[in-house]
Amino acid sequence: MTMTHAAPVTVAVARRADPARSDEMVAWMRAGTALAESFPGFLGAGFVRSAPGSPEWHVMYRFADEETLRRWEESSQRHWWLTSAQGMVEHTRVERRTGIEGWFDPSVDHVVETLTAADVAPAPPRWKQAVTIWLAFFPLSLTATLLTARFLADVPLAVRTLLMTLCLTPLMTYLVLPRITRALHWWLHGRPGPWRRLPR
Repeated sequence: MTMTHAAPVTVAVARRADPARSDEMVAWMRAGTALAESFPGFLGAGFVRSAPGSPEWHVMYRFADEETLRRWEESSQRHWWLTSAQGMVEHTRVERRTGIEGWFDPSVDHVVETLTAADVAPAPPRWKQAVTIWLAFFPLSLTATLLTARFLADVPLAVRTLLMTLCLTPLMTYLVLPRITRALHWWLHGRPGPWRRLPR
């Protein structure tokens, strides 16, 4: 009896960005890689620039199979990461290859997509983004204010504020905001609530 194994999938994405914002572009791509690393099946990622001063960037990432790739590509973390660069990054082309060696050997499957503005999911309305951030920030801020008032009452205000922001910023960025955007994804994008999609 023979057994088949899912083939790894390598994705290459061509993007354009203002050469004057190359530092922001590099930071943004590194943030995306850091998010993808936490997903099961992630095998690696990298990016290159076409030439010094070029607006063209090429990003590659690799997952163990189609299913783990789909989980990453449909995740709220990736959606949040993509929308955070709207106005800075233009997505122009996607190429996928599957096979034992993926990108470097002849592929089992080879798909090329040319992207237009309609293919990139639009960002939620700004007011919905603001409400979502407030819903995440208010309980954190309230809790931190109560704790610092109780245990650090004698500490100068500037130092207390510094400590609060040092603690709250990573909590918001890596824990609370990704979870609340995932929970409210349907509302942010004008889709029916989960209870309305249940089978009757």
